[in-house]
Amino acid sequence: MSEMADFIQEHGEAGCELSFLGSLSIARLGDVPQRLATLAVPVDVIRLDRIDHIDTIGAWLVYRLSRDHGAEIKGADADAARLIEQVSASDQPVRMRPDRTPPHIRVLGEIGDATAIAGQTLLGLLGFFGATMIAAWSVIRHPARFRINAVVQRFEVVGVSALGIIGLMSFLIGIVIAQQGAVQLRQFGMETFTINLVGRITLRELGVLMTAIMVAGRSGSAFAAQLGTMKLTEEVDAMRTIGVSPQEALVLPRVIATVVLMPLLGFYASLVTILGGLIWCWIDLGIPPVTFIQRIREVVPMTDLYVGLVKAPVFGAIIAMAGCFQGMQVKANAEEVGQRTTSAVVQAIFLVIVLDAFFAVFFTSIGWT
Repeated sequence: MSEMADFIQEHGEAGCELSFLGSLSIARLGDVPQRLATLAVPVDVIRLDRIDHIDTIGAWLVYRLSRDHGAEIKGADADAARLIEQVSASDQPVRMRPDRTPPHIRVLGEIGDATAIAGQTLLGLLGFFGATMIAAWSVIRHPARFRINAVVQRFEVVGVSALGIIGLMSFLIGIVIAQQGAVQLRQFGMETFTINLVGRITLRELGVLMTAIMVAGRSGSAFAAQLGTMKLTEEVDAMRTIGVSPQEALVLPRVIATVVLMPLLGFYASLVTILGGLIWCWIDLGIPPVTFIQRIREVVPMTDLYVGLVKAPVFGAIIAMAGCFQGMQVKANAEEVGQRTTSAVVQAIFLVIVLDAFFAVFFTSIGWT
């Protein structure tokens, strides 16, 4: 067993020399630290050529003595020198608070980080879209792999179960549009143009747009949560292990159901919105329902209906792929499921509004006004 640690002081050519003896380990130090703290004579040289062993605690003791006395360390072998170098590197002042970053630098940094994340997410979404198209082509080549039951189930979840909330929302929006339009147009004695306002804005924009927002918040979030939970429970990995493509089994049925049902839901929402406007015009303006419907037929061109029906499946594809993409990105824990679900809704609504702006410019440019 190694001897207990000790030291002796000698006077040499370089001044006071302190030589350590025995084992400089935590188990064998004994009262050496206390005795070193009471040294009356400054130490000029610390010698380690007579020790048996040294550990991190012993290296810290030697380094602290050298630092406090300004002494030179001699006689250390390679292991001892490496330990002393490591403990000396850790003896740096620690800032309790980081340096204050100028506000404009911090804001620019946050904008840069957000831009980089948005770019990476968009790139990942494009890759996910490509994978979905490959899966769709594979199913087209092998129709037996098409999961009709999964698609029908998504029809019920995305479409039938959403009729109530979408109908209520659309009805109330129709009332609000008619009421606010009538209030503004009454100033010019043109209340009857409330019918034009309700009909055109509903079929062309609000019917499909509000339906897309509702589907994104309801179904898009559900897709992200479902697939994210399956990722956490390793069900997706198990599917890959047995040779089942998650894109074909999980993503494609959701995308198909949303793309098919969005035009139907958008048309349904537009009709209910017009119904809400009709009832308000009947009650507040005294316009009979027959007159309202006849006026709608006169002032609303069929191109407005075509615009809404063209946009709807594109919005459905964006919502479904954003939800599925974010769900498939879950890796760490249950908290990430909530974060990805929120990201899916925000991403889907943002992309829907951006695409709606592009559609508005495009249809105007081709004369569908």
